[in-house]
Amino acid sequence: MPKLSNFRTYLPFFRAGYQEVLAYQGNFLIYRLADATFALVAYFLWRAVFSSSTSPNLGGFTLPEMIIYVFLSFYLATLTASYASGNIGQEIKDGSIAMRLLKPVNYSLTYFFEEIGSKLLQVGFMTVILLGGIVTFQLTHPQVLAFHLGNFALFVLSSLLSYLISYYFDLCFGFTAFIFQNLWGANNMKSTIVNFFSGTLIPLAFFPPLVASIFSFLPFASLIYTPIMIYLGRYNPHQLLIAFVIQAFWAIFFYVLSKIIWRAVIGHLTVQGG
Repeated sequence: MPKLSNFRTYLPFFRAGYQEVLAYQGNFLIYRLADATFALVAYFLWRAVFSSSTSPNLGGFTLPEMIIYVFLSFYLATLTASYASGNIGQEIKDGSIAMRLLKPVNYSLTYFFEEIGSKLLQVGFMTVILLGGIVTFQLTHPQVLAFHLGNFALFVLSSLLSYLISYYFDLCFGFTAFIFQNLWGANNMKSTIVNFFSGTLIPLAFFPPLVASIFSFLPFASLIYTPIMIYLGRYNPHQLLIAFVIQAFWAIFFYVLSKIIWRAVIGHLTVQGG
């Protein structure tokens, strides 16, 4: 990692990511509309499930908790989504990766700062609309599900760790494009696996206890399920400590692994484009 004083070197990449979102505002709005549509579909689906049940509690969740889980899962999906592997694969295909490699900067950090720049508007928009709406609902309806500032602060910290796990995992995956050249199909498979094991589609609490325990130790649970459970106050202090240790472990693990894979694949680069 470069010194803090050298971070200004990466500001052009940050601005490039930010400006790309501004340049394609229609694309940005369509994606946000798609996120809102999927969230609403999941919301009505779970309402129907609870309405057809004779118990007000399913998988340890009440209906208000499940509604918050649904919307937080889509918020975190936007926050933790990383496009490093897709960008690396595309640049290898069109040959533009050669220009990036020639720059006297850390290759991995150029993608990182571009992504942070693009997420500034995406996550900012979702924070105001979605997360702001959840917090407002809790503050105005404390009898349904009270807002807890401590849980919220821990949720923010956990979410940041989630993004680091996601970014370096995706970076490790993207580096395989140096050998395989095309990751389009593999990226689709990866997204499906992550959505399933992270608890985006179904909370891990709905799985059998043994399966849920195994899944909770995998890196994918740290992306979505763990931060939401922290927000809902489902962890006691001991469980909370374990959750953060697991997140920190996976963030460090994939960071180190990305360095190892980079050294292994850089000599195998074959540029397909011009």
